[in-house]
Amino acid sequence: MELSTPILLTIALAPLAGCLLAGFLGRFIGRVGSHTATILGVAIACGLSFYVLYQLTVGGAPVYNQNIYTWFEIGRYSAHVGFLIDRLTAMMMVVVTFVSLLVHVYTIGYMAEDPGYQRFFSYISLFTFSMLMLVMSNNFMQLFFGWEAVGLVSYLLIGFWYKRPTAIFANLKAFLVNRVGDFGFLLGIAGVLYFLGTLDYATAFGSADSLVGKTLQITQNTHWDAATVICILLFIGAMGKSAQVPLHVWLPDSMEGPTPISALIHAATMVTAGIFMVARMSPLYELSETALSFVMVIGATGALFTGLIGIVQNDIKRVVAYSTLSQLGYMTVALGVSAYAGAVFHLMTHAFFKALLFLGAGSVIIAMHHEQDMRYMGGLRKYMPITWLTMWIGSLALCGVPFFAGFYSKDAIIEAVGESHRWGAGYAYFCVMAGAFVTALYTFRQMYLTFHGKERFVVVHGHGHAHGHDEPANAHEEPHHDSHKDDHGHHEPGIMHETPKESPWVVTLPLVLLAIPSLLVGFFAVEPLLFREWFGGAIHVSEANNVLGELGKEFHGSLAMALHGFTQLPFWLVVAAFAITTYIYLFNPAVADRIKSALKPIYNVLNHKYWFDAVYYIVFARGGIALGRALWKGGDAAMIDGALVNGSASLVDRIAGGMRRLQSGYLYHYAFAMILGLILLLGGYWLVGQ
Repeated sequence: MELSTPILLTIALAPLAGCLLAGFLGRFIGRVGSHTATILGVAIACGLSFYVLYQLTVGGAPVYNQNIYTWFEIGRYSAHVGFLIDRLTAMMMVVVTFVSLLVHVYTIGYMAEDPGYQRFFSYISLFTFSMLMLVMSNNFMQLFFGWEAVGLVSYLLIGFWYKRPTAIFANLKAFLVNRVGDFGFLLGIAGVLYFLGTLDYATAFGSADSLVGKTLQITQNTHWDAATVICILLFIGAMGKSAQVPLHVWLPDSMEGPTPISALIHAATMVTAGIFMVARMSPLYELSETALSFVMVIGATGALFTGLIGIVQNDIKRVVAYSTLSQLGYMTVALGVSAYAGAVFHLMTHAFFKALLFLGAGSVIIAMHHEQDMRYMGGLRKYMPITWLTMWIGSLALCGVPFFAGFYSKDAIIEAVGESHRWGAGYAYFCVMAGAFVTALYTFRQMYLTFHGKERFVVVHGHGHAHGHDEPANAHEEPHHDSHKDDHGHHEPGIMHETPKESPWVVTLPLVLLAIPSLLVGFFAVEPLLFREWFGGAIHVSEANNVLGELGKEFHGSLAMALHGFTQLPFWLVVAAFAITTYIYLFNPAVADRIKSALKPIYNVLNHKYWFDAVYYIVFARGGIALGRALWKGGDAAMIDGALVNGSASLVDRIAGGMRRLQSGYLYHYAFAMILGLILLLGGYWLVGQ
C-alpha cells in the first residue's frame, strides 16, 4: 500500500491550522478553545505519523518521494515543496509529534495562570509545523525553510516573557548565534547547487560520487576538496542548531523561556535537527574523511566539556540543559564515526528521557512555587511521588544504566567510537568514556538535591509560622538569583506559603507516558535500528566505515547486551559516580564545600563556562560596538557628513563667494576688466601670429 499525499499534507498542516486558530482567534475561542484546537491538530499529526511508520515497516509501503508544488524554475534550476518519507523521516515524525503532543497537554497545567496562554499554544503548534516541514522535506530549499522557521519560532518562545530583560537577551543571543551557523549552512547548500546542479535530495545523492576529485580554488595555489568544503559548511549549520562547541552558548540561556518549550526545543525538535540533517546527508559525508573527523572531534569536545559545567550548576533546568549539550555531543561523535544509525537511535531515546527530565523539572518548579535553585529544595520525594519516580527513570536512562533506553543507544556509540580508526577517534573515545562518569555525577547530584535529604525550604503558615527549614546545601555558595530568574518573577528564595504537593494530572500524565519509552524503547529497538539495516537506503555507509556492522557481529540480543553492560567500564563509572554523590549529598554534605575549596581554580573555570560568553562579548559585542563607533565617526561623521555633504556645500559656498566679488556693481571695476580682457586678447593674437 502506497502512502497518500493527502495524509502527508494533513500531518504537516494540522498543527499549522491549530496555530492559526489559537493565534488569530484566541480571544474569541478562549483558553479552552485554543488548547483544544492546537492539541487536536498535533494529535491528528501524531496519529497519522504512527500510521505512516506502521505502513513503512509492517505494511510494506514503498518510500514516498514526490514534489507537491513548484516554487520556481530558473533555467535548469528549480525549487519545490515536496516530501521524502522513508523510515528515517517516519521515525522523526513520530518522535516530534509524540513529544509535542505531550508537551501540549502538559502546558495546560503549567501555563494555567499565564496571560499569554493562547499565544503560547499558537507558538508551540507553529514550532511543530516548522519541524515537520524540516524533517519531511525532499530538497535543500524546503529543508532551509524549515531550518529557519524553527529558529524563528524558538526566538519567539525563548523570549515569550518579553517584559523580562533576561528573556529578551537570551532570545536575541539564540537568534544571533544561530545566524552564524545558518550562514555556513546556506553556503553549504550553495556548494551543493554549484557542484551538483540540483537542490533535490535524490538527484544530489545519486550524483554525489561526481564530487570525488573536484576542488574549490581558494587562492591561486590553494585548492580544497569540494566534498570536504560542502560537508563542513553544512555541519557549521548543525553546530548552531544543535548547539555544538563553540556555537553552544545560546542553549543554556534559552532556559529563560517557559519549561514546556525547554522540553520541546531541547529534547525532540530543534537541537536534534542538525543531527537529523547530517544523517540525511550521509551519502555526502561518506566522501570526506576530513569532514567526518572534524564532526567527531567537535562532538567529543562537547560531550565531555559541556557536561563538566553541569556539575557546578544549581538551577534545576540548567543542569538538564547542560546534559542536553553533552548528549548532543554523543550523537555528533556517532555521526563522525559513520555510525549514523547510532546517532539517530540516541536521538530517539534521548528525546523521550530528556523531555521527561525537563517536564519533571517543571513539575518540581510548580510545586516549589517557581523556585528553581536546587539548594532550596530537598526531601520532595514524599510530596511528589509520581514526579520523583518518573524522574529517576529518566535519570537512569540518561546515565546509561543497563536495560534503560539510554543504555542501548549510548553504549552502542561508545563501542562504535572504540571500533573506529579514524583520525581523532582516540581522543573521542576518552571523551565519551569520561563523559559517562560526568553525566552520572551531575544527574545523581540533581536528584539528591531535589528529592532526597533534608528539606531546605521554609513553609510559612498564617502569620509567619515556619517549618521545614535547613541551611541550604553548599551553604557557602552564594545563590545567584539575578542570573536565573524563574519563569514568573521571583520571591524570596526558599520561602513558601504552602507545602509542596504533586502536580495535577495534566502534568503527571505526560511524565508517565514519557517514562514508559524511556524504560522500554531501547530494549525493543536496538537490534533492528542498529544491526538489521532498518533505515534501508535512507542512510548510506561505505563498507570501510561500517563500525556498526562490526559491532553487529558480536551482538547476541538485547538481553545479552544489557547483561554484558554490567561488566563494562561505562557502567562501573556510573556506579562510582553514584557512590560519590550518595556519600556526599545524603551522608556528608560538607564534603561538597571542601571539594569546591580544594578545586577552586577548576570550579571557577566551570562556573564561568570556560569564559566563552565573556570572550564573545568582548570580541564580538564590544568589538562590534567599537567598529560601529569607528565607522560612525570616521565614515559617517567625517567622510560622509564632513567631506561629502558638508564639504561639497562648503566648496560651493567658497566658489560662490569668490564669484560674488567679481560682481561688485562699480563701473570702474567693469571698465578695468574690459581693458584687461582686451590686452589679453590682443596678446593672444600676437602670440598666434608669431
